[in-house]
Amino acid sequence: MHGAKSKSLAFTGALLGCLEMIFSANTAPDIPVIDQAYSKLSNSITVEWRAVPGATNYMLTAQDGDSFVETTVKNSPGTVTGLKPATLYRITVRSINSGGKSQPSPFRNVKTVLAAPILSVRSPSCDSIAVSWRAVHMAAGFSVSLMRSDGLGRVLKHNTTNTSLIFTNLDPGTLYTIKAYAWNANGMPGDDFTYNQRTSPDAPVGVKVAFNSGALRAVISWMPTEGALTYSVTVSSGLLKLRCNTSSASCVVPSLQCSSEYDVSVTAHNDAGSSEPTDAVSLKTIPCAPVNISIEEDEPGHLLVSWSSVSLGHYYVVFVKSDDGLEVHCNTSYTQCHFQSDCGFTYFISVFAYNKAGQSPSGDVLNYTTAPCCPSDFRAVFVSSDTVRVTWAPVRGADLYETRAAGGSGAALCRDTATACSLSALQCGTRYNITVYSFSEARGSSASCAPHYVATAPCSPEIKNISKEGVAVISVQWQPNNEEAMYVVTARGEAGLWHCTSTRNSCSLMDLPCGSAFSLLVALMTWY
Repeated sequence: MHGAKSKSLAFTGALLGCLEMIFSANTAPDIPVIDQAYSKLSNSITVEWRAVPGATNYMLTAQDGDSFVETTVKNSPGTVTGLKPATLYRITVRSINSGGKSQPSPFRNVKTVLAAPILSVRSPSCDSIAVSWRAVHMAAGFSVSLMRSDGLGRVLKHNTTNTSLIFTNLDPGTLYTIKAYAWNANGMPGDDFTYNQRTSPDAPVGVKVAFNSGALRAVISWMPTEGALTYSVTVSSGLLKLRCNTSSASCVVPSLQCSSEYDVSVTAHNDAGSSEPTDAVSLKTIPCAPVNISIEEDEPGHLLVSWSSVSLGHYYVVFVKSDDGLEVHCNTSYTQCHFQSDCGFTYFISVFAYNKAGQSPSGDVLNYTTAPCCPSDFRAVFVSSDTVRVTWAPVRGADLYETRAAGGSGAALCRDTATACSLSALQCGTRYNITVYSFSEARGSSASCAPHYVATAPCSPEIKNISKEGVAVISVQWQPNNEEAMYVVTARGEAGLWHCTSTRNSCSLMDLPCGSAFSLLVALMTWY
């Protein structure tokens, strides 16, 4: 009996142990106890508690009035997210296992921190950054700090109750990191907001202009600017503006105009903005080619070349090249030049303007042909009493020759390409001025040729009257046909010859034999 009772008690104890285990496995865990709860971000609260035996999960609840947010976590600490900034929440924790959930823990009241200010940042100048933001709910003030993103330099920090401020004396073209947060009346900081902003670049320095006069273009160069991504070059003259954009430190500006003065400036750009333009650098291009060129032969042997003044032309050079290859030039600051010229030449004339930038483009090349030379080596030979043959040497530039003989009551003329001319039907006893002119199609005649004097043979006198003045004297009168002539009267008879001379129109034969017959002849003896 005693043994049976012992077995019964043992069985009862084992049964109770099994029942306890079964009960324990199907019972909710104990209520957790919150050690601390706090907010580091404006949209969350972090909770810490002591672990509960048998709990497999924990449920965190943040309640704001009638609304609440629940989150399940594995262990402590846990964080409830999706909350509103600067809001007081009632925080509880429940432990969970397969048996269910515990009752909520004693609550803790925790307020989320302030929201971060949303920054609007810009660089109004190359050495400043302006920061602004909207007001933050429940914020008593703001703290804004700035430092170079590369860690160099010191941190600049400002506390303010305003919603904007400007950092000055910064490095141009440099990337800065800005951090800002709000704090509440208790000085508790809220979320921070971080923003990277680069200052706009400084204006480029060392601007140089290299002008290519042949291509009428300029190469603009400068020193690279810190933080600049691109550059723009502006070349302006009055209303005309030429632009060139580049990411390098030089730029080619084509299609410039001659006789123009341009202002050249360079602006640097990056994602923050643009620098101020550089001080204008003056660019003067080459002068344009002279126009209205005229050539005059103001007198034989002298050419006058003139032209219109050219803007930005400091001086001019005139090149004169003759068709035999000889070239001369004239430098002047005026708008005309004098040149010696020779007859019968064609001259090719070009005018260039110059300044410090170089030589003007080539303008019109003019040609001028001087009048042909006057014939030389003049010779006149009488081939008969009324015909003279004139010859001369050929001259440069002549296409045709004209021979004119003027004298007495008439004139003779012949025109030919040959260098000889026969003038006929000339009057006897007459002095002729014979002039040979040369002609060219380009310039006409050589009008200044000198005449040559040629006299025809004397005319035969005509006896007008014979009279007896004495026993042995006969007077003879005739019609003089020549000036400055010596006349000889000859009486021919059986007894011989008798003569008398005179420069006038009469002469007396003396000592003639009586009773004789004579034949009389008046002849021109000599020409002075």
